[in-house]
Amino acid sequence: MSSGLPLTSDSAGTSDSAGTSDGAGTSPDGTQPRQLAAQLLEALRARQWTVGIAESLTGGLVTAALIDIAGASRSVRGGVIAYASDLKASLLAVPVDLLAQRGAVDPDVAAAMAVGVRARLETDVGLATTGVAGPDSQDGQPPGTVYVAVATGAGARVTAALLTGDRTAVRAAARDLVLTLAIDVVADRGTGRPPGTLEIM
Repeated sequence: MSSGLPLTSDSAGTSDSAGTSDGAGTSPDGTQPRQLAAQLLEALRARQWTVGIAESLTGGLVTAALIDIAGASRSVRGGVIAYASDLKASLLAVPVDLLAQRGAVDPDVAAAMAVGVRARLETDVGLATTGVAGPDSQDGQPPGTVYVAVATGAGARVTAALLTGDRTAVRAAARDLVLTLAIDVVADRGTGRPPGTLEIM
């Protein structure tokens, strides 16, 4: 059952991503996580937008990366770590039937989390991460399966990836993935991918 958010796929499946990063190291594209956070905050300030973050597998890494930058309080309103499925429903308004039918590791769940935290924290932008950090599978999904989402008033965009590496690397790479997607959305780089698009990495 769909969450009601318009998501379309431009690929038939998810491919492996060779890029990994550690908690404080270099992102898959060679960019430091701190630089990604600074770029997002700059883009948010340029539009006078605020952001809220909903995190599952990243467990606060995204929020911490943003708050580590001086002046983050002008844009960051807060974050919600909703690790358990029932908290995704109660705190972020993710539909209970969606969680029951598909589990927490799902693109519609990621989108609903981003939309939910945006509404809950009354921000212009909502970010969300969900996935399987490993080493065990979850909801029938292999370790490294990640969905990240960014929601604005125009809708939500979701990126899916199958990341390699250990638990720490997967969580860090998921952080970098959502920051990169958020920069693209907020800066409106004209990629031709509208809100409501599921991107396969």
